[in-house]
Amino acid sequence: MDEILKNSPSMLRITDDTLVLILAGGRGSRLYELTDKRAKPAVYFGGSCRIIDFALSNCINSNLNRIGVVTQYMAHSLLRHLQHSWSFLPRERNEFVDMLPARQQLDDSTWYRGTADAVYQNCDIMKSHYKPKYVLILAGDHIYKMNYAQMLLDHVSSGAKCTVGCIEVEKEKASEFGVMGVNENLQVTDFIEKPKNPPTMQGKPDTCLASMGIYVFDADYLYSILDQEFAKPESNHDFGKDIIPQALKEGVLYAHPFSRSCMGRNPQGEIYWRDVGTIDALWEANIDLVTEHPQLDIFDQRWPIRSTPKQTFPSKFFYKHLRKTRALDNSLVGGGCIITDAIISNSVLFDHVVAKEGSQVEFSVILPEVTIGKNVVIKRAIIDRHCNIPDGMEIGVDLELDARRFRVSKGGVVLVTSKMLGKLKQETEQQAKKAYKAEP
Repeated sequence: MDEILKNSPSMLRITDDTLVLILAGGRGSRLYELTDKRAKPAVYFGGSCRIIDFALSNCINSNLNRIGVVTQYMAHSLLRHLQHSWSFLPRERNEFVDMLPARQQLDDSTWYRGTADAVYQNCDIMKSHYKPKYVLILAGDHIYKMNYAQMLLDHVSSGAKCTVGCIEVEKEKASEFGVMGVNENLQVTDFIEKPKNPPTMQGKPDTCLASMGIYVFDADYLYSILDQEFAKPESNHDFGKDIIPQALKEGVLYAHPFSRSCMGRNPQGEIYWRDVGTIDALWEANIDLVTEHPQLDIFDQRWPIRSTPKQTFPSKFFYKHLRKTRALDNSLVGGGCIITDAIISNSVLFDHVVAKEGSQVEFSVILPEVTIGKNVVIKRAIIDRHCNIPDGMEIGVDLELDARRFRVSKGGVVLVTSKMLGKLKQETEQQAKKAYKAEP
């Protein structure tokens, strides 16, 4: 962050007057079984982090230390992570990471019905307790580095009531986003939510300007527009479908290009932002980290990504028979792992992974506390936490077989969970019993 900007009285006043709300209640259904027991923001990433750590780290690095995390779906692991990893901010300085789970504020049957409703149901708390002048609303499920303070400064300088973060995307991918048009002052002139035929940018026929799902509001305007929206019976209770179009209609909506505040560019100088909402996207973003020049630099301490500080023993690598072989290369390995005569290549291993003799792990992501038995082969896979891979099993070798036992993505990445392994073990035992009874 620019030191002059960081230390200017106006900037400090703006950040002190801002409440951050991170919307972290989504399931992430395209991750399938990986989010059966955890919300998408709680999914593991990069050998030591959870996805939500990026939004939270961006806040701390931007001097935004008044944060509420809005949760709903399968929130237990996310709440534990927040308690263990993000409870260090000093309350006496009015700094905090508060948890705002769905509480059926309206009645005993109404949970959060959309992104806007998740904020609306917390408005009373915001008005009576937090009392912000500005509200920054973030999604908790994207991988990127961003200086939110710059976006806040642009919001205040423009005179906007609402500012939306935007990013340039290829036209063929734009139908997944809200797409906008802007004038020379970055005032939004058009906004279409997830259009089938998205309009392109002027002079860039293959590129669209898309919403990142990041919003800054003047707090009083946010309360007012949410009250109006709640009164409409036909409302979707969604920012992209309802609130942003209304702000556009009122002429108070401005855009903030991500290029102005991006703090994590790739080696070519291009901005880095990823939605790791599919198995393939999650695998690709993780495997990118072990390349020679990764698109995302997780070691850059100028904009650090914080996570759970774990006290583990060092990882142990013991080789009796593979001393002349490249048994470990191009990989990230977390603490407390024990690798014995196993080949680990182009992979990300989280903490407390055990890999036994004769096993091979290639181009794979192994989540915490996984045990890999002897002579196991794992290729192009994501192995979920607490899996115990039995001796001799092959994963990622025969995708037709894998599709019957596990989940295989469109890109050929195999997802394995402990539940799948338990079901496979039960089926194998039943088949063995039938075969034994059938013997003469």
